[in-house]
This record gives sequence, C-alpha cells and structure tokens, in this order.
Amino acid sequence: MKKEMPKNEDEIKDILTPEEYHVLREKGTEVPFSGKLLHETRYGQYLCKVCGNPLFESDTKFDSGTGWPSFDEAIPGAVRELVDDSLGMHRMEVVCAKCGSHLGHIFRDGPTKTGKRYCLNSVCLDLEEK
Repeated sequence: MKKEMPKNEDEIKDILTPEEYHVLREKGTEVPFSGKLLHETRYGQYLCKVCGNPLFESDTKFDSGTGWPSFDEAIPGAVRELVDDSLGMHRMEVVCAKCGSHLGHIFRDGPTKTGKRYCLNSVCLDLEEK
C-alpha cells in the first residue's frame, strides 16, 4: 500500500477520521479494548495511517492484555521515541519517523526477549497483508 505523503496538515485532516486525527496529530488515545487491530492475527506489515511508512511486522505483535495492540520490536529506523512527561508521569512516546505522527508509547516491561512493549493505537495503523 504505497501512500503519497500528505503535503500539509489540511491534507492530513482530509484523509483521516476525526478520531484518527485526534490520536495521530493531537496525541490522543483511543478507548482501551476498542481498536479494530487489537485481536488481529493476519500476517503482514503494520503501516502508519498518515504516510504509509512500514512500522512493525505482524510477527512482533503480541497480546499484552492492556487493551491496545502491542509489539516487541519496530522495523529499524521506522519509529522515534520522544520524552513524554504529560499526565504527571514519565513515559516515552512513539512517533512515526517519517511524518512524526503519534502512535502510542513504549514501555520496558514486555514479556518477550526484547523486553519492549510498544503500546499503540489501532487507529494509527493500517495492516498490509502479505
């Protein structure tokens, strides 16, 4: 699914639903256990909803029980981590390395060998099946 990068914020707003825009561009969060990709098991790549940047392989996805899709490893160079001290806590925000859209947060409490838990919003992602 090759996407052309939107040229400006108006174009981004035109391609997203209000909920997607709120989460991706205003750093919102979808309601836990509501995301369409939470229990998704098809094989493929998860892409940024805004720019189509490949972010995660499906074999890195796991059920963390938190209510959001979780991954233990990003595609190298696909995401950036930024300090997020909002809501009275210290966290690391995960954004798309290509367009800067908010995806979720990363925690160092994952159950797999990486010890990482990328806790992401379904509305931020598209699944490209392989």
